[in-house]
Amino acid sequence: MEVENINVDAFVPTKKAQKRSAVNTQDTEMHVDQATGIEGLVAGATQASAPPRAKRIKSELRKVSVPPHRYSSLKEHWMKIFTPVVEHMKLQIRFNMKARQVELRVGPETPDIANLQKGADFVKAFLCGFEVDDALALLRLEDLFVETFEIKDVKTLRGDHQSRAIGRLAGKGGRTKFTIENVTKTRIVLADSKIHILGSYQNIQLARRAICNLILGSPPSKVYGNLRSVASRLSERM
Repeated sequence: MEVENINVDAFVPTKKAQKRSAVNTQDTEMHVDQATGIEGLVAGATQASAPPRAKRIKSELRKVSVPPHRYSSLKEHWMKIFTPVVEHMKLQIRFNMKARQVELRVGPETPDIANLQKGADFVKAFLCGFEVDDALALLRLEDLFVETFEIKDVKTLRGDHQSRAIGRLAGKGGRTKFTIENVTKTRIVLADSKIHILGSYQNIQLARRAICNLILGSPPSKVYGNLRSVASRLSERM
């Protein structure tokens, strides 16, 4: 059996794999974060050259709780409330069904942040029981307020005594309440033992003084006379 001689020079040793330098492996291309839209360097790049992240600005928000007995009225007059708040005040408004709250927020087109407080006062006035047209005065005019107090804040009355006091405030067919409203140029809502007055500061004081006198037992005729004399003096000053 013949054996061939093996040529050693035919075998070339394999070259060892060279390691890539760290400089070559570093990728300097920019990538865009899909969530924020901000460009930044990929992992391995220096953080000093990366641009700072944008900060979110939390918008102003107001929440107005809706009492259960006003759900149906809010649903019925929602468009009358929605339209002036969105179109004139340039605010964002929605009704949170789960929390039972009306939420108002400043939008990108809101000219003045004070509109947010006006919108919240407008919604609160409607939920207190005022008509939408009367509550709209809070959006259109300046220096209008809503003041709320209870009968027990004036005098502690219980049972039939409290019912008679509410009857004196309303009058037969609501005449007493209407007379106080017309003389003092205010709007009054009698909600059980709570009394809400909408108007300017000075007119609210006149109406409240007349209501307090009626709660304390003064006859309506005497209250009317005092109101007219005070109103006439105020008109002469103006």
